[in-house]
Amino acid sequence: MATTTSIPGYTFGSAARSPVTLAEFETMKKSALFGDDDVRALRASHDVVRDQVEAILDVWYGFVASQPHLLASFTGRRDGQPLGDYLGAVRKRFGQWILDTARAEYDQRWLDYQHEIGLRHHRARKNRTDGADASAIVPFRDLFALIFPVTFTLKPFLAKKGHPAEEVDRMHAAWVKSCLLQLTLWSHPYVKDGDF
Repeated sequence: MATTTSIPGYTFGSAARSPVTLAEFETMKKSALFGDDDVRALRASHDVVRDQVEAILDVWYGFVASQPHLLASFTGRRDGQPLGDYLGAVRKRFGQWILDTARAEYDQRWLDYQHEIGLRHHRARKNRTDGADASAIVPFRDLFALIFPVTFTLKPFLAKKGHPAEEVDRMHAAWVKSCLLQLTLWSHPYVKDGDF
């Protein structure tokens, strides 16, 4: 895995302030039944996933590539062909996202970067980070739906290190909750002002 300083466009720690406050995020966690046990489970998953990041990404990228409507967010506007450099840069950040999720450090820097990720899916900043000429937005309808394939295909990786089934289930449930929370944060740019 690349060092974070060598990941193009990875601006964790220097992103603009999120419009969502830490106090609001705390209430979101309550809505998702996300607590200290989930934080512990996510942090336990870090050692499990850290040497499997590329294999996990292979599965996730394979899924996206198999779905033309999902791949369209990474294809050229003029010719409809996949943009290899764009996919590669996003992949590096996606791999770091796996590790950041497993670290479960929910401070202001993390919250700010979640908003930045949301902006990069929305027409507000899509393509700017990598100078890509892809579609102008990741359609909102695809964001939440992707939680299932991402978390469903992650579970076998969580089980690969010999943890008891109940511990794997705890890690997996924590990942599902974390993904729900993160995708909700990413949706902020898509939501009408005052409705988030």
